[in-house]
Amino acid sequence: MAVEGRDVAVVGGGLAGLSAGVALADAGFRVALLESKPALGGRTYSFIDDDSGDFVDNGQHVMMGCYRETLAFLDRLGTRDQLIVHPDLAIEMLDGPGRSAVVKTARLPGPLHMSAAILGYRHLTIGERLRAMTAGLRLRRLWKRDPQKLRKMTVVALMDELGQGERARRCFWYPIAIATLNEDPQLASAGLFAAVLERAFFARRSDSAFLYSKVGLSDLYCPAATTIIEKADGVVACRSIVEALEFEDGQIVAARLRDGTRLQAANFVLAVPPDRLLKLLPEGAITDPFFAPLANLQTSPIICAHLWLDREVTDSPFTGFIGSTTQWLFNKRRIFDANGVTHPGYLSFVISGARDLVDRSNDDLLHIVLGDLHTMIPASREANVTKALVLKEKHATIAPDPASDLSRPPVATPIPNVFLAGDWIQTGLPATIESAVIAGHTAARAIIARAA
Repeated sequence: MAVEGRDVAVVGGGLAGLSAGVALADAGFRVALLESKPALGGRTYSFIDDDSGDFVDNGQHVMMGCYRETLAFLDRLGTRDQLIVHPDLAIEMLDGPGRSAVVKTARLPGPLHMSAAILGYRHLTIGERLRAMTAGLRLRRLWKRDPQKLRKMTVVALMDELGQGERARRCFWYPIAIATLNEDPQLASAGLFAAVLERAFFARRSDSAFLYSKVGLSDLYCPAATTIIEKADGVVACRSIVEALEFEDGQIVAARLRDGTRLQAANFVLAVPPDRLLKLLPEGAITDPFFAPLANLQTSPIICAHLWLDREVTDSPFTGFIGSTTQWLFNKRRIFDANGVTHPGYLSFVISGARDLVDRSNDDLLHIVLGDLHTMIPASREANVTKALVLKEKHATIAPDPASDLSRPPVATPIPNVFLAGDWIQTGLPATIESAVIAGHTAARAIIARAA
């Protein structure tokens, strides 16, 4: 079949590739989306646990009301009604057994809703709360006046500049930073932290809402996206491993698959991780100053432990553990209570930025998680574990340190018909679902503009 100007090959079937493919199909392009794995979804997937019937997230993918591009994508897919919305942010923070305080937004216009949450946060003294509010105002001014300065700083350096004490950092600022950036505050970019705070907590009250899928994440995105692409005369193919891209006259002319197939296209979207991208490009291209820095991009891991207990041990949907290795507990029954089908003892635990732990055995990790649970919620010691599962994403996100963030590339490349997509592309946000969808939509718009 002859190559037409509106033929696009999308390499990678994660959220960035799917969102790019759908946007291009809607614009009248013929899309061939190629995914090397047996299923679509990339690192964002869920599966059904055979024993309990609960669906298990490979990480703990929390969406927020500020995910505007993602919500627009779900509107297009027709699956937004599959989301459970927790409109009022309310997170219990435990600083040891019996030492509980709640970060709870008020039903006030933003950002007053967050000011009220800080003022009501009992882990801090009144003075610390007022200083935290003042720090938030100063941070907003810094972000608007000199974002580049913040992009070169770490979160710890930012706290120094804002005059935040050790307790405010430990009980308030650092848990937010670790949760949103997947990185130790000593390493994480202050610019990315400021961007998250501005979008999620300092804007509209609805932006700070937590959103969860009532169905598996793969079911939320993949079937509808596939249907849209195929109805536009496109193709979606899993187990299609692209081994190389062929370069001719300054452009990519074809993708060569492992089975010998040679797929030609007028434009290419490479929605793959940076290490995979560098292996695909022709040798001459990877020495280009645009691509060469990608070899230095670091990643940060996430560990998610799932425990099924024989009883419910907390009635809080979301709980943060302060000062322990385990950082977050998600009570799946309380989160999905509207469904009424989730096992009452099903808990999910998250350890972000887990470089020092990711190579430990699953038994060691379960021992750590259970120890933290028993310390923070003593009633859990009476419960029996009926099932346990540990999932590790060794390369869960691009590392959000200042050097890596400044090295993230834009969508457009020096190769005129090649565009990048992925949560690791420079979107101004850390590597999240929203970042992936923004990159996919941006790549699609660039191809649409090129073809105009």
